[in-house]
Amino acid sequence: MDRERLATRHHEEFELFARTHPRSAEIAGSARRHLVAGVPMPWMTRWPGGFPVFVDHASGARFVDVDGNEYVDFCMGDTGAMAGHALPAVTAALAERARLGITTMLPSEDAVWVADELRRRFGLDKWQIAMTATDANRFVLRLARAITGRPKIAVIDWCYHGTVDETLVVLGSDGETLHRPGAIGPSADVQATTRVVPFNDLEALDAALAHGDVACLLMEPALTNIGIVLPDHGYLDAVREITRRHGVLWVIDETHTICAGPGGCTKAWNLDPDFFVIGKPIGGGMPVAVYGMTTAVAERVEALIGDHLVDVSGIGGTLTGNALALAAVKATLSTTLLDDDFARMIDLATAWTAGVENAYRSRRLDWHVQQLGARAEYWFCPPPRNGADAAAASDHELDAYMHLFALNRGVLLTPFHNMALMSPFHVAADVDVHTQVFVDSLSSLLD
Repeated sequence: MDRERLATRHHEEFELFARTHPRSAEIAGSARRHLVAGVPMPWMTRWPGGFPVFVDHASGARFVDVDGNEYVDFCMGDTGAMAGHALPAVTAALAERARLGITTMLPSEDAVWVADELRRRFGLDKWQIAMTATDANRFVLRLARAITGRPKIAVIDWCYHGTVDETLVVLGSDGETLHRPGAIGPSADVQATTRVVPFNDLEALDAALAHGDVACLLMEPALTNIGIVLPDHGYLDAVREITRRHGVLWVIDETHTICAGPGGCTKAWNLDPDFFVIGKPIGGGMPVAVYGMTTAVAERVEALIGDHLVDVSGIGGTLTGNALALAAVKATLSTTLLDDDFARMIDLATAWTAGVENAYRSRRLDWHVQQLGARAEYWFCPPPRNGADAAAASDHELDAYMHLFALNRGVLLTPFHNMALMSPFHVAADVDVHTQVFVDSLSSLLD
């Protein structure tokens, strides 16, 4: 790759972005008056272009910004809007539930339907509600420590499970647990809380759990937040055997890997976790998450939460399990992300993958593309087998250019990765648009 040409083309794309987004630029300037860095959340500064795009409205698999530019959305709220923007069933359910009362600290009947549907989809017997996957993971870690009497957890190197302090870690060169680069103000010494093992490394996992101080292993069945890294054949079956042998609870976080099917990788790959966590996609855009557990684990958990001090146990919160969130989950899971939806979504992801692959192969580039169900991502290198290799393979300059080039032509990819997620509302023409934009991006750099 000619880096000088890349820099020149990137500058041209910045200028094009500025010309076509004047209203967003104006709002971004105003936002800096009283919003830190001009955004509601820090990572919103990471979008391509010199300032964020401000959205006017979104529907299905598309959105329109305040300048009137329309986009095919392959980010889908980084899975939060995987079921589609402005789902009619969710909109109606939220309006009706708001009319009847949003939160009373008491359960609603929808909670029973939701738990039954979660059991049907994912296979675990007992369920609890949270506001976010971060909360759900945090609660599960507390419960795992309590019922095992062990102080540490284990996670995968370069994992991501929300903003849980003990999981913002990486593996050091000497095998030590280190704070993940970029972690702000960590609250604890992660050497005391967490053991870290590389993905697809069974020997390292066995050694880490052999210490006898690990309560649970928290992991995605395939890495997604460091890019898509797929498990080796037989890896997850071996993880199940190793965790059981060491008396370690196995926690699977499927907040992103739900892309594998209606029951996530857990159902598609016949996995057998002790705990299961999933967040944003199940609420149709509403903040909500859930965590499930086997009957055997639930019996031990129920003995804990029967205490009269459970309200100060560090599990739950006043708005957790509110009626509005549960109404959204019922409306989402009863109408979408069903078998027929995933059949179409996975076919579209396969077509997206083929379009990208044909384009870079025609240029004789040593790039690759990975697909996980309805999600796909291209790499500028051979597919990595673990998180450290994925992190080392990142090409920030080229990533930024490809994202901005696509954005300027009406295609939004998932930030931080060259990744696309299909929703029930995407169609073949949307994939064709991306394929052409991808082909044109290569031409801009190589012709």
